Amino acid sequence: MHATSCFIRPDVCAFISDHRFDRDCCWRSGVKLLPIECHSSNDFRITREAVVAAYESATSNGVRVKGILITNPSNPLGTTADRATLAMLATFATEHRVHLICDEIYAGSVFAKPEYVSIAEVIERDAPGADRDLIHIAYSLSKDFGLPGFRVGIVYSYNDAVVACARKMSSFGLVSSQTQLFLAKMLGDEEFMARFLRESARRLAARHEMFTSGLREVGIGCLGGNAGLFSWMDLRGMLREKTAEAELELWRVIIRKVKLNVSPGTSFHCGEPGWFRVCHANMDDETMGVALSRIRDFVRQHQQQKAKAQRWAARGHLHLSLQRHGAMASQYHALSSPMAALLSPQSPLVHAAS
Repeated sequence: MHATSCFIRPDVCAFISDHRFDRDCCWRSGVKLLPIECHSSNDFRITREAVVAAYESATSNGVRVKGILITNPSNPLGTTADRATLAMLATFATEHRVHLICDEIYAGSVFAKPEYVSIAEVIERDAPGADRDLIHIAYSLSKDFGLPGFRVGIVYSYNDAVVACARKMSSFGLVSSQTQLFLAKMLGDEEFMARFLRESARRLAARHEMFTSGLREVGIGCLGGNAGLFSWMDLRGMLREKTAEAELELWRVIIRKVKLNVSPGTSFHCGEPGWFRVCHANMDDETMGVALSRIRDFVRQHQQQKAKAQRWAARGHLHLSLQRHGAMASQYHALSSPMAALLSPQSPLVHAAS
């Protein structure tokens, strides 16, 4: 078997909308991404055991791992990685001579504790033995400052060869002089920057609370988040069964009937069906109110249908004791046959009798 170069990445990394590693890294380059399995039992945190398992699984199949790719703050989780996790990843990368790429595009969108820590700070204080030539940071003004149309991205690397390559490749996507002048003035205004980031954090916190508290009213929870523009919504209790197919089935209902644009966990390689990413920072308060109303109505309707089915099931099997001969038998069949023909597979009567 020929060795294949690839990256490994957290399972819920991303998960789906405008920040897919599959799209950004695979479509043109042909790089293969392998998920690091993360679980809700520990709030989807990356563990060394999970990283080792992903790495060993790849190497045992003849796949040559070239790097680890993470988002911090996480997309789609809306959480920040702690120092210990980042130090573990930097140490693992050094031990196995693989690159560690940290996408920190939401670094300025942290609205609650714990405070954000960059990998750049971690390798200074918590992992001083890490090989800095293997550490790289990606950033953009698209998310924190709402400037996706400016197409301004940043690669920060301790590796001179990587910086030299990035400098040459940048000639194919130069930023206009007008854009550079505008951004230089904006970023150089320290008073404005401090005020902007402070106000952004305040609004993100308020919107996050508005959305999550609205879901709690109907018994829907979200992963505890402190960053980003979205929430990781738990709809596992609404699945027909615990499968990826059932998750996509529910997603289609939400898209087509509830008329809400959410992203299923499968699109982020999440191994636990039933999690959905919801962007709640890209709309005004009135639109958020409409969205919450639709979600709550949909959940309440599902809860009512589920309760009705459970009541039917609790009644047990119904039996008619009739003589099965002569005219009485013919009357029995005349009464029972039309009803049987009218029952649909979704009828509570069918579920109660099955």
